[in-house]
Amino acid sequence: MDTKLILIEGLPGSGKSTTARLAYEVLKQKGIEAEVYFEGDLSHPADFESVAYFTNDEWQLLLEEFSPFREQISEKSISEDNGFLLPYKKLGSDLPDAFYEKAFKHDIYELPLEQNIKLITQKWARFARQAENTNKVHIFECCFIQNPVTVGMIKYGASQTKILDYVLALEHSVKKLNPMLIYINQDNIGYSFKKAIKERPKSWSEGFINYYTQQGYGKQNQLSGEEGTIKVLKARRQAEEEILKKLTIRKTVINNSAYDERSHKITLENSLINYPVRKGND
Repeated sequence: MDTKLILIEGLPGSGKSTTARLAYEVLKQKGIEAEVYFEGDLSHPADFESVAYFTNDEWQLLLEEFSPFREQISEKSISEDNGFLLPYKKLGSDLPDAFYEKAFKHDIYELPLEQNIKLITQKWARFARQAENTNKVHIFECCFIQNPVTVGMIKYGASQTKILDYVLALEHSVKKLNPMLIYINQDNIGYSFKKAIKERPKSWSEGFINYYTQQGYGKQNQLSGEEGTIKVLKARRQAEEEILKKLTIRKTVINNSAYDERSHKITLENSLINYPVRKGND
């Protein structure tokens, strides 16, 4: 059985980006056409990164408020679901700060959960229809489980059932692609998170801790600071483990606690060999 979609999941600092890169290398070495999309990719085919949604009325008000930039804004817009999508980070930096502040408030991942689910699910379905007619293998880092869990549990404190239904809807939309899910695990969540803090800019850790403790699950459980964030991460892993049990697509869990890239690549390659990714429609 061949696959056209490889999904890389796991907690922050587990090695998702490295795994996505290595998976891409393995496929290329085997002569398989592939493309990898990392977290934050502005051109992601199934997810929305820095994309705002405006209803028709909100869109007209936006164009009126920033009329000197009307043409520039409209040029990048996409009509969607009785409104407009706007990839605002693709507009450059010459628009006023007030515009970007407004756009961020309408970001897909700032919308009410139901609206977020609807727009994201629609985009995954569109991606699947397009990918089904190509011979390319797409490798996605983190957007299949992490994003629904983050917006559902971490941001809004939604129920596990709600989050599970969200992920299952995405699973349903891509089943024809015969996807393979690779979940990267770590023995020590606290160590992995603290390692990520050391390796990334301070602004990342400050923003991450604030996001994880000042809303949703963290706020509901009165958690704070670095240690509170680790508690949220442990709860998140438990939620993700429950989701993994319910998924029916091919899945494998790889332990990356050693952070040994060479052995990790060998393990990953064995997983891909056991679930071969074939060339074209062979």
